[in-house]
Amino acid sequence: MKIGVPKEIKNNENRVGITPAGVFELVKNHHTVYIQATAGEGSGFFDTDYEAVGAVILPSIEEVYAKSDMIVKVKEPIEKEYPLVRENQVVFTYFHFASSEALTTAMLESKAVCIAYETVEESDRSLPLLIPMSEVAGRMAIQQGAKYLEKPIKGRGVLLGGVPGVPPGKVLVLGAGTVGIQAAKMAAGLGAHVTILDINMKRLRYVNDIMPSHVVTEFSNEYNIRKHIKTHDLIIGGVLIPGAKAPGLITRDMLPEMRPGTVIVDVAVDQGGCIETSRPTTHENPTYIIDDVVHYCVANMPGAVPYTSTVALTNVTLPYVLQLADKGWEKACKDHTALARGVNIVNGELTYDGIAEAFGWTTVAN
Repeated sequence: MKIGVPKEIKNNENRVGITPAGVFELVKNHHTVYIQATAGEGSGFFDTDYEAVGAVILPSIEEVYAKSDMIVKVKEPIEKEYPLVRENQVVFTYFHFASSEALTTAMLESKAVCIAYETVEESDRSLPLLIPMSEVAGRMAIQQGAKYLEKPIKGRGVLLGGVPGVPPGKVLVLGAGTVGIQAAKMAAGLGAHVTILDINMKRLRYVNDIMPSHVVTEFSNEYNIRKHIKTHDLIIGGVLIPGAKAPGLITRDMLPEMRPGTVIVDVAVDQGGCIETSRPTTHENPTYIIDDVVHYCVANMPGAVPYTSTVALTNVTLPYVLQLADKGWEKACKDHTALARGVNIVNGELTYDGIAEAFGWTTVAN
């Protein structure tokens, strides 16, 4: 199979779809890999590194799309890439269709086969291709939140860990999934007081078992959310419904109940956000303020640490890429149910219920 890896062109997205180690494995299996020139430089991988393991370097994104049977990338195609996606071409990436009707419509019109990393789902309901980026984003949420709590950036002026004689900052984490647990772990490591909310008691019991005593759990409901937003300095939105729009947990009318300088980091923003006032931002302009509440809503947070993120991503995507390349997408999906669940669009037809529900559409192909 001919596999193309274009350079990411989303704002400040420095990750790349595959490492030289991944290319080595694909070439060893007799596949051709096209890498767009300089695609890996942001992650610390250079054209010479890819050439050394057998990749073919192409000068333009147009050539990569034109010559490839399958595109492997990190983020969803943006508007200028829409015309490059071809009928029957397999595109394997993070799509997050439920947050963008324009992207969904464009991919339907392209008649490509769109397989989304975020909806590849194992029989135990785990999301193997989402987990490493959720781990990165959860840890980064605290790193960024701690920074934006500083007064020069309009935060409350709170040091999360406190100092002797001064109590630590308070972190509220919405969701006890991968993002929430990693965020809680980082915040606890800094010495902050952490409250983590979820509706899954099994997850809350797990958190209670593995976390130190200054991480406390509560059941998630509107009453408890309204209670805690009044006293917590940093709020992390880490709720995920696979393939569907994130539920809105903090509404516009709740913002005045927060103290001025409170920071919200909505990690769920690439799935529509779990804060009503969230809107996607970029690493270039990461924050905005509403009612004196600082919102950090960067939709590709792991892109700020591209070396770590690219290696972590390739570690989990490569086995699936190999299956798709070795067998073709149809046989690979028949053989692997988890991969089949990642198929969101096939030749102009939508195949994933959560996306249809997000837009109020009713027709979903089998």
